[in-house]
Amino acid sequence: MGDQQFLEIWHNHGIRKSLNLTALKMHGKVYNEAPFACLSWSSCENKLLYVAEKNRNETQAGDAPCIEDRNLYHEEWGEGLTNRSHSVLCMLDLESFTIRVLEGVPDTVSPGQALWAPSGDSLYFIGWLHKPYRLGLKFCSNRRSDLFRLDLKGYCERISEGNSSVSCPRLSPDGSVLIYQLGEVFGPHNQCLCLQQLELQSGKITTILDVVLRSQPTQFAGMYEPLPLHCWSEDGQKVVFSSARRNWKDLYMFDRRTKTITFLSNKPTDHSRVYGSWKLLTIQKDLMVVCCSSPSTPPTLRVEFLPAAGEAVTWQTLQQPTTFDFQWTIMDIQPELEEEDTCYSDLDFTAILVRPPHSLPETKIPLVIFIHGGPHSHFPAEWNSTAAGLAALGFAVLMVNYRGSIGFGQESILSLIGHIGNQDVKDVHKAVITALQRDLTLDSQRLAVMGGSHGGFVACHLIAQYPEFYKVCVARNPVINAATLLGTSDIVDWRYSSAGCNYSYTNIPSDMILDKLLKMSPIYHAFKIRNPVLLLLGAKDRRVSPHQGLELYKHLKSRNVQTRLLWYPEDGHSLSRVDTQADCFLNTVLWLQRHLVTHTE
Repeated sequence: MGDQQFLEIWHNHGIRKSLNLTALKMHGKVYNEAPFACLSWSSCENKLLYVAEKNRNETQAGDAPCIEDRNLYHEEWGEGLTNRSHSVLCMLDLESFTIRVLEGVPDTVSPGQALWAPSGDSLYFIGWLHKPYRLGLKFCSNRRSDLFRLDLKGYCERISEGNSSVSCPRLSPDGSVLIYQLGEVFGPHNQCLCLQQLELQSGKITTILDVVLRSQPTQFAGMYEPLPLHCWSEDGQKVVFSSARRNWKDLYMFDRRTKTITFLSNKPTDHSRVYGSWKLLTIQKDLMVVCCSSPSTPPTLRVEFLPAAGEAVTWQTLQQPTTFDFQWTIMDIQPELEEEDTCYSDLDFTAILVRPPHSLPETKIPLVIFIHGGPHSHFPAEWNSTAAGLAALGFAVLMVNYRGSIGFGQESILSLIGHIGNQDVKDVHKAVITALQRDLTLDSQRLAVMGGSHGGFVACHLIAQYPEFYKVCVARNPVINAATLLGTSDIVDWRYSSAGCNYSYTNIPSDMILDKLLKMSPIYHAFKIRNPVLLLLGAKDRRVSPHQGLELYKHLKSRNVQTRLLWYPEDGHSLSRVDTQADCFLNTVLWLQRHLVTHTE
């Protein structure tokens, strides 16, 4: 069937209808990627909404047909959204089995995340603005977007207010309230979000859950992740969701009436809990389905009904998982006084240490420092196949949530702005020193650094700035020269923000900004690197050009520093193809064995 797309309707265990969407030529490829994708049934179950690429070369009624220049450039939505330029809302009528591209959506936006209004004769959707040009959407909660209402006659109105980023509209079971997430535009690429409530009858919009600026270790730390498609309690008064809190991913219930938040996962004071990550998959008629895991326990499904007020939750595990004999501990770390941000003082950060099983008391364990990308993401205490694989092979793994990671409040995120290449690097190094002081079985002479994207950026800084300390480096699609990345990344706004500069679409790089970005970059310190570096690059990366890694590779080759570069021609920034992941892990282990284990024995 090649590149053809089909929409199949199944009923009573059999196929009822199959529509060849490609042959119908009503639209281009159907979107199945976040943040646009949706499949939304009307309440009568006779209409289905979905999102697809707009047909090109469309002409207005009465206009002569026009053949567009096939070489005309079409903007796209960046990394992970290749060939996604201008989306349209499509409706399948199951009574007539006809497809209709809905009219009335402003031509200046790409719609997505659509859902039906209670009446079934209108719908709500999120529209991402095209003008003046598109910026990358993946992993970015700071893109200009609005909430719209569209009726089937083609009348469209904007609902949300101001210059903001809107996402995840969710309708209450009784159809009286619509909630959605709201964030700032530009600045940090990922942020703490607030929860808005729209009363459909009155049109009143209120904030029901605000941004958390700073939280205590045992408190709710804010909302950072997209809402699940089904997140409402049956009575329409409670919203259930998962979110980051320091090293954890917790499950929460927010009561709209009392404005209170309840932990539905382990008590936040229980650091000996079995599961460190609780991710809500769905809730149906108050039955929650949750995916739980930890660094030593692969994902497992757990279910339970929402508790009544004052009652505890008694979770049922559907299938007991296999637990590996990895020891994992949480470390809370204070930065050195001289490293504190004067604008955001008294912020701490954390790390997760995973130790291999059955190590002999007299044996020193090599340590791999695993650094997350983003930088505004985090390592929750969940199952991580890379960390687990390394631990099974005899390595200890330290995963650091430096200041700027999510789960610590918005101020921690903001503290990194303008300080990349300094605060994050020193936080990771402090975490390593702390781990070595607290666990004397770790081998301070066998330390490796590893990370992807911004994690690769920090890893390359560490191998350069501490050449006596770190013995080997593995970097996946790393940022090497932030100055040259300024004109090649799909999220050029973040490049300005990372340097502490305000972004405008009309920005032209100045000498000052280029100089600042260069001095923040690993390439500025690359002349100090003398230990082996493995580079893993995706040729189709649109977030961090593979020429970033090539720049470091050529410099190291010119100085006879041992380096190896693996090039994945069909992969992008995440290096997420199954064959690529397997090859990356295999070569990472071989590189560590060669330069961290065998070489020092």
